[in-house]
Amino acid sequence: MLRLTSFAARDQAGAAAAWLQDAGVVEGDRLGIAPVLEADIPQAERQQAAILSVVWGALSVGVIPVMVNPDLTERERSYVLADCDPAVILESTEALVELTAHAGCAPLPLYPRGRPMHYTSGTTGSPKGVWSGVLSDEEAAALWGDEISLWGITASDTSLVHGPLAHSGPLRFALYALLAGGDVLLPGRFQAARLAAALRDERPSTAFVVPSHIQRLLELGSALPPSPYRLLVHAGSACPPALKEAIHGWAGADRVWEFYGSTEGQFTAMPGTDWPAHAGSVGKARHGRELRIIDGTIWCRPPASGHFEYWRDPRKTAAAWRVIDGDQWFTAGDLGRLDDDGYLYIDGRRADLIISGGLNVYPAEVEGVLVEFAGVQDAAVYGVPDDRWGQRVCAAIIGDVDISALDVWLRSRLAGYKRPKEIHIVTGLPSTASGKTKRLSVAQVVADQ
Repeated sequence: MLRLTSFAARDQAGAAAAWLQDAGVVEGDRLGIAPVLEADIPQAERQQAAILSVVWGALSVGVIPVMVNPDLTERERSYVLADCDPAVILESTEALVELTAHAGCAPLPLYPRGRPMHYTSGTTGSPKGVWSGVLSDEEAAALWGDEISLWGITASDTSLVHGPLAHSGPLRFALYALLAGGDVLLPGRFQAARLAAALRDERPSTAFVVPSHIQRLLELGSALPPSPYRLLVHAGSACPPALKEAIHGWAGADRVWEFYGSTEGQFTAMPGTDWPAHAGSVGKARHGRELRIIDGTIWCRPPASGHFEYWRDPRKTAAAWRVIDGDQWFTAGDLGRLDDDGYLYIDGRRADLIISGGLNVYPAEVEGVLVEFAGVQDAAVYGVPDDRWGQRVCAAIIGDVDISALDVWLRSRLAGYKRPKEIHIVTGLPSTASGKTKRLSVAQVVADQ
């Protein structure tokens, strides 16, 4: 497995920055990073190393990388690249490596002067880029320094990458390690057995994962070595209680953290030791932030370095921000509630809302109940058109369960309008490369199976 040191990445980032300057790419320009995934593992590792170095170098000179998900169809990919209007597009591993091997070397500031632009999922329309622009040195120090400080990343850390670098979580956490002077282990792609071997042989100290990564590792049983982590951070999707407890059992609750964030910004963080008293929560507001629930929607007051807009969409930007008590607050449209101690609980995403008989049903709430039933490993709740009710609540579950017993059990835990009218057992749920369930595809998976 390829180990990228901070020293090597810094040299390559300086070369990439010089290449961009020599090519006439200027501050505020966009750099499209859209390579095709490599089938060969060593080449895939090489690609990941080049992506990290190019992103670091570009941001250091105020050029904003646009991370294009390689899982996109050609039509979706073409839309993103046309919409962001990049000065340069890098579409292969060799194109990325060319920048890192440039003869020149530009000096790098202490912290990158921006964050990459990622496009939202587009479940309610065309995807939009989340644009933070070019940051001042002070804003850059606040953005990157706050993250590195929160997670306690130091030069002695080695971070093991689990997810695709086109996604914000894996990319950011790899950069935190490099910026702090640590190393990054690059597997090319997620393969449970290879990562387990790296845990045993390389003994990384930190990692960012989504719950499905750990689920697949735990399925290895005795082939999974004891956790070497001092810090294991998970986010990206809801973590079923049984899996949460399994993660704590493997890595230690005092070494596991969960956070809640979105493409737009970060909201909360919570150590595993808080879980027993606040099961189901995603934690309290992070340092420098404040949370409020307004009409069921989560709003956040971020620091100055956390401001953003939707690329070339002032109407969508205006809808995401409002002035409260003289400060700018934003929402990603998610729904939730705060308890008396300030811990946040997610009820669902507004795009996931099911309206049945004029009543709102939030899939995350129903899924949280389903996975508490013995034998249910995972669940996805979705709506299907219904002539009488508008939408009918349905569920797909993974597990060996008696549907009749599950239905009886649900009757004591969910109001009638929330209970799934159909429950289907499936062998798998559709998900993105980052591990999030693709709700709009669940009905088709049920039909196919």
